[in-house]
Amino acid sequence: MAIIEFITGTINYLCQPAILFTVSCLAFFGILFYARDWFGKKSTIIFLEVGLLIFIAISMAHPTFRDVVAKPDNIPIVAMLFLLLFFTWLSIHKAVINDKLIDAGQDVENKKEAKELVYTWPDLVFSEFICTIGVWCLLLAWAIVLKAPLEEPANPVDTPNPSKAPWYFLGLQEMLVYYDPWLAGVVFPTLIIVGLILIPYIDTNPKGNGYYTFKERPFAITTFLFGFLILWNLLIVYGTFLRGPNWNFFGPYEVWDIHKLEVLRNVNLSEYIFREFGLNGGKLPDNPLLRESLGILLTIAYMVGVPILLARKWMKKTYEELGAARFYIMAVLLISMAALPLKMVLRWTINLKYIVAIPEAFFNI
Repeated sequence: MAIIEFITGTINYLCQPAILFTVSCLAFFGILFYARDWFGKKSTIIFLEVGLLIFIAISMAHPTFRDVVAKPDNIPIVAMLFLLLFFTWLSIHKAVINDKLIDAGQDVENKKEAKELVYTWPDLVFSEFICTIGVWCLLLAWAIVLKAPLEEPANPVDTPNPSKAPWYFLGLQEMLVYYDPWLAGVVFPTLIIVGLILIPYIDTNPKGNGYYTFKERPFAITTFLFGFLILWNLLIVYGTFLRGPNWNFFGPYEVWDIHKLEVLRNVNLSEYIFREFGLNGGKLPDNPLLRESLGILLTIAYMVGVPILLARKWMKKTYEELGAARFYIMAVLLISMAALPLKMVLRWTINLKYIVAIPEAFFNI
């Protein structure tokens, strides 16, 4: 019993947001840059998928874990974890094979397959028809076996706790912890959509079109996968399995106690400057522009200075290949994406709430 408590306590500790995020980032970059060959093996995906299945099966014996994971709303997210793991492996697996073929001066797999003629009728249509029947049977069984997650009509005097958005918006809801609604709910989603639309116009590199590769597109693939896996899907996992009553964090085996209280000591940058360091007699200036001057300067330096620094020093070759317009659009999108993990780290380390806080104008960053 003591061993089980030690294991569950360790897992609960590792699932704290800062630790889980750090471990996920280390695993992501470690696999992508140092262990692609290992991750791309067929034995690896079998080991990971079976290991995840065994972990969930054993953990179902714990009542709290079972209540969260077996909830009809959450079962698709559990299935998504298996699918996400498989298709990420599949892309890396094919990229590793193609990179070796390219290094050897041979055609990639897709070019070899393109030489084999496959007819739309009946080959493709027949396969699609069989898949349609299979998915229809799966949805029918799902509808019969699982209770539909429908609740009573909304009651303004009885708000659910926790009150969660649909799973596909849980990433945005998690962003609200670190940013104001105008940023997390409007600006960032707009940048995501605009960024995805602009990718074909910004990216002029023809390599990697129509086949999997990593060595020919390391920056583009790393950036996209980091945004998709770490900054989107990981936040969905946060919101689905680890956020409980009052939007507090709970470990996978931790009871969802509605009375759990966490000390909130988040402070604004201006409060750090004037109160913690005793400037202006420890009082905040009445003028909001003066009060938030450092935060405003840091924000401008980040949004304007970093792209210029990237163009002149760290990404000079990319700047020459893309040109000024394409590069600066790409750089702004990149640092906007990086602003989320940066703000998360600042919150976890120094309890920073807002870099710029002007509630008089409903403007906070």
